[in-house]
Amino acid sequence: MKKIFLAAGACVFLFGCSQTKKEASVSVQSAVSPEKKVTVGFSIDTLAIERWQRDLDTFMAAARELEADVIVQNAGNSVERQKKQLMYLVDRNVDVIVVLPKEASSLKDEIEKIRAKSIPVISYDRLLTGVKIDLYVTVDSCKVGALMGEHLQRIAGAKNWLCILGPQEDYNMEMIQKGIAGAVQDSSHVIREVFFTQDWNYDLSRQKMIDVVTGGNLPDAIVCGNDAIADSVISVLRLYYPDRHIPVCGQDADIAACQNIMEGFQDFTIYKPIVALAQIAAEYSVRIARGEKAASLPEAGQLIDNGSGMIPAVMLEPCIVTKETIDELIIGSGFHTHGEVHRE
Repeated sequence: MKKIFLAAGACVFLFGCSQTKKEASVSVQSAVSPEKKVTVGFSIDTLAIERWQRDLDTFMAAARELEADVIVQNAGNSVERQKKQLMYLVDRNVDVIVVLPKEASSLKDEIEKIRAKSIPVISYDRLLTGVKIDLYVTVDSCKVGALMGEHLQRIAGAKNWLCILGPQEDYNMEMIQKGIAGAVQDSSHVIREVFFTQDWNYDLSRQKMIDVVTGGNLPDAIVCGNDAIADSVISVLRLYYPDRHIPVCGQDADIAACQNIMEGFQDFTIYKPIVALAQIAAEYSVRIARGEKAASLPEAGQLIDNGSGMIPAVMLEPCIVTKETIDELIIGSGFHTHGEVHRE
């Protein structure tokens, strides 16, 4: 078994809710040939978010099954550090690089240098834009936004909504916003304001919510860019309006979000099949490193325009998690334990 190196500081494939129970047992494909030893470079924006640590752990476990080495570079939420770390991965002679970018369009020069050395590049979860890459592996963020908008309409009777999203440079936020707008365009619901939380700084989202509630113009519902933002919003609502419920939603099915849902503070979250996503990314990175073309991979049948051309994409499908479905979708899949969700 190969070592895992960790450098500190440094057709659409649909995976619907009916399959979620099986997610924890998804295994890498035997189609990966063992004849070529592979080293995968993984450049990740940050590990400060609960979600990304889970992705990375799953990715590394799947790579181990494929007898691949992994060199991880954690950019610590810094674009400049990520640029340097990408060049470090080139110096380490990796066979393929998987990138979870901090900013969608910030790494163009580095990616071009990497591909000039015939090293394939896979964009993970967030799409790299303005530069040619080999593959994009993600959950359908436009569908995430559509699910948020559709379900929130069912539970929020009044019409004025506030969106507190993540950073504007995060391409997924653009897609989520597009999905929400599409869901409400023919309804009486109005997106009153969209606030972008720079650098996923939850102090900023909390302060924004304080400004809203003290300004005396409460929204009828709040859409959050992820569950950590939702938690910061809920903390303000509980402080200023402990006896009033305003519908709130997020994404990622974080432990805190699941607990908030069970206790009635958050109405729902959007669950993304993270285990399957990371496993597929690990498998495909190894297969591409061993010479397979991304377009020939059976699940990479969709194309997405990233501003430099049409990129083969694998897009998994998200689903809604509510108090009624949390045991089946979250606990039943092994994503969180019963004790974590129910605070036992």
